[in-house]
Amino acid sequence: MNLERQKRAPICEALQEFKRKKVVPFDVPGHKRGRGNRELVKLLGQSCVELDVNSMKPLDNLCNPVSVIAEAEELTADAFGAAHAFLMVGGTTSAVQAMVLSVCKQGDKIIVPRNVHKSVINAMILCGAIPVYINPKVHARIGVALGIEEDALLAAIEANPDAVAVLINNPTYYGVCSNLQALTKIAHEHGLKVLCDEAHGTHLYFGKNLPMPGMRAGADMAAISMHKSGGSLTQSSILLIGKDMDKGHVRQIINLTQTTSANYLLLSSLDLSRRNLALRGEEAFEKVSEMSEYARSEINSIGGYYAYGRELINGTSVYDFDVTKLCVYTKGIGLTGIEVYDILRDDYDIQIEFGDLGNIMAYISIGDRLQDIERLVGALEDIERLYKGDASELAYVDSVSPEVVCSPQQSFYASKVSLPIRETAGRICGEFVMCYPPGIPILAPGELITEEIIDHILFARERGCSLQGASDPMVNHIRVLEGIGR
Repeated sequence: MNLERQKRAPICEALQEFKRKKVVPFDVPGHKRGRGNRELVKLLGQSCVELDVNSMKPLDNLCNPVSVIAEAEELTADAFGAAHAFLMVGGTTSAVQAMVLSVCKQGDKIIVPRNVHKSVINAMILCGAIPVYINPKVHARIGVALGIEEDALLAAIEANPDAVAVLINNPTYYGVCSNLQALTKIAHEHGLKVLCDEAHGTHLYFGKNLPMPGMRAGADMAAISMHKSGGSLTQSSILLIGKDMDKGHVRQIINLTQTTSANYLLLSSLDLSRRNLALRGEEAFEKVSEMSEYARSEINSIGGYYAYGRELINGTSVYDFDVTKLCVYTKGIGLTGIEVYDILRDDYDIQIEFGDLGNIMAYISIGDRLQDIERLVGALEDIERLYKGDASELAYVDSVSPEVVCSPQQSFYASKVSLPIRETAGRICGEFVMCYPPGIPILAPGELITEEIIDHILFARERGCSLQGASDPMVNHIRVLEGIGR
């Protein structure tokens, strides 16, 4: 990485020059630097709305960058160790979908762990790819899906020699990392492209003593949520590619779905955040790791909770662990994660990242302070003392492994009927049902609905999880394929 060049922020520099010139706007956006919407100015500030501008020659164009955006992408590729980088303004969802659409076409098989984000399956609906699921092992105590094992990937490839790609979460939402370098080697030896969903792995490229990031492991593509741990504005992300990918083809794929009106607030935040991480990321993420480990130790000293970390590493299903992920198993105090999540927000004004049936996760990153960590630990101590319940009442499965019967695309576009959820066992699901966050589907289009899955959905709803994806927002009904079942 060229540290001297990394001091540049070309998009921001171009915006500052544009602002100095006081250009008269006869283009979009229609608020005209905020003059047409004073309430917006009052909410966001004059500086913000003045920089909400349209693409023009001095500011380049994200669909076909040739100047300042192109330079910003080159600097980003250098910072992350990639052959090329694309700035993305549609969130990491658009980056993940661009990865899949770049390597898969109608009927192609792609090997994926079942605990993928919904964006992966949505990409299959768009292009007609067929998932070959690897069902990762589930940790016996904390109930979360673990990483992809080498033997499991090899078995999937041997059973599906026509597969074209494999997608790997690095890390998972819960901090679990697979042996990415070994998996990449296996995939490449069999002619498969390797895609990394690194929505929660920006910091891996800059921190010391953290798991290996995708580009360093030799992956072909990686989707990076810069806004999650990298400090940029929400919805701004990065797509990285390796030397064996066709940059022009990938750009065309991105332009199929990405806006032609890129937001310069998002682009400039990517530019500045990349510079910040390149120059100061190692120091920043060392502090993040220290704060997370401190919090983990303090929470475990309370009793009942289990803030898990590197002790999970076993060399196979947990090859490495991202210590910046402060995930806490809560069933030991007789409360589900979503119940602890709600209490923290409603009673203590603490907003954590998510709560599921067994865990909570507090996202620790470059903007956190030690006093905030202390406040979280104190609140968890209070909750254990005031709300502790009977842990035996929560002896419930935390994950399910649905069977794929039809392709996501075929199922999504098939004729469907809506049935009461209790009447759907044995039918093929025609929509998504998921807790959000983390956005990992309990059911996806094309999967067989079972009594166990129905029980899981209803238990999650009863405990307060936010269920999304279904046409019925309360999930009293599920759309199933008409006339098709087991």
